Amino acid sequence: MPPPLVAKGMGEVLPLGASFWYSIKSGQLKIIGTQNFCQVHHCAMVVRSNHPQNADLPRYYSKREKKPFPIPILELRRTARERLKNAKKLPRKPTPPPRNGMLVQSLIPVAYEVMNARILLTNNLKRLMKVIPVLACKYCNEIHVGATGHPFKTCRGLRADHRKGLHEWMTATVEDVLTPIETFHLSDRLGKRISHEERFSIPRIPAVVELCVQAGVDLPDFPIKRRRKPVIRLGRSEIIDADEDDLPDPRPCKFKKPILDEVPDCEIVPPANAEETASLSEATLEAWETLRQGAAKLMRKYPVRVCGYCPEVHVGPSGHKAQNCGAYKHQQRNGQHGWQSATLDDLIPPRYVWHVPETVLELQRDLRNFYGQAPAVVELCVQGGAAVPECYKPTMRLDIGIPTNLREAEMVV
Repeated sequence: MPPPLVAKGMGEVLPLGASFWYSIKSGQLKIIGTQNFCQVHHCAMVVRSNHPQNADLPRYYSKREKKPFPIPILELRRTARERLKNAKKLPRKPTPPPRNGMLVQSLIPVAYEVMNARILLTNNLKRLMKVIPVLACKYCNEIHVGATGHPFKTCRGLRADHRKGLHEWMTATVEDVLTPIETFHLSDRLGKRISHEERFSIPRIPAVVELCVQAGVDLPDFPIKRRRKPVIRLGRSEIIDADEDDLPDPRPCKFKKPILDEVPDCEIVPPANAEETASLSEATLEAWETLRQGAAKLMRKYPVRVCGYCPEVHVGPSGHKAQNCGAYKHQQRNGQHGWQSATLDDLIPPRYVWHVPETVLELQRDLRNFYGQAPAVVELCVQGGAAVPECYKPTMRLDIGIPTNLREAEMVV
């Protein structure tokens, strides 16, 4: 442990964004050490912040890199060995839902909330984008919230070397802000895996919608098999449906809620004034949080898979067998996907954009290191008048003083 630092008076600047022990003795401020947890000390005061001042964005993985597992493979193997070891000492328990084909009753209302939050978020974004301009690059997938695009040379699209990495901006759409992630719709989530020959005969729908349908949302256009008795497992991948003839007629689900309708583009009405824009921004941000938090709850029970090489997502216990992966070195895998557990960002990509501070009219290329980033939905709502959520403040770098020119930036230590 390094020797403690001593700050006399107010002349020294202490780093922010971490937890320190401060001990006041004889008029001196003494930093005892950094800690990530609280300890009891009779002469020390612990200052702790759950959200640091600054934080880096998630690492960018190139197309030649495989995504890391959410949980390391060694940890998964160790947990599996412990589970098998403990299972030998205990009597065999019945398979819980949804692995036995039944629905998790407590998650049915959550599925309807996620379904309505997605539609409400789409409708509100269409209205906000009528008054707050959003730009998209013509050659790459980068977007910017503002009337003027940022000047950073980060374009990796077609003929980017001829434009020296500069973007060519055009008007964005809702699909640019909310990246559409589609997946195969399963009529039976415990049925056989989709083969390569069936890839064109099975419809594809948004992955969030498929997750809600498997969790209990009933959509007439996308029927799914509902079981009222647990399945009988003959093996690891072989099941038999139980006889349901002795059961009474099914009753309507008490958790069923009406589903909102998506407003067509021709019927979108922009907000009339600044107050309506601010309230609409708050409602949009609330729908965004409801969508992500609800989807995270559903993913804990209903497995979602993602390819480690491409953005393909599959909602179900195991991935499909369609050989349509065109990522790096797909010839060695014969076009098959490398399935692994998906994260929330795989299902709902946040699409980070540069945050434009209130005191800055346009971003400057030389001061790029002082600017932060935020998801496009959050940045759009913040510019519309919504309050910044605490969890997004570290990446937006709101507490950083931005120099007025390059000379001041070079003086920063």
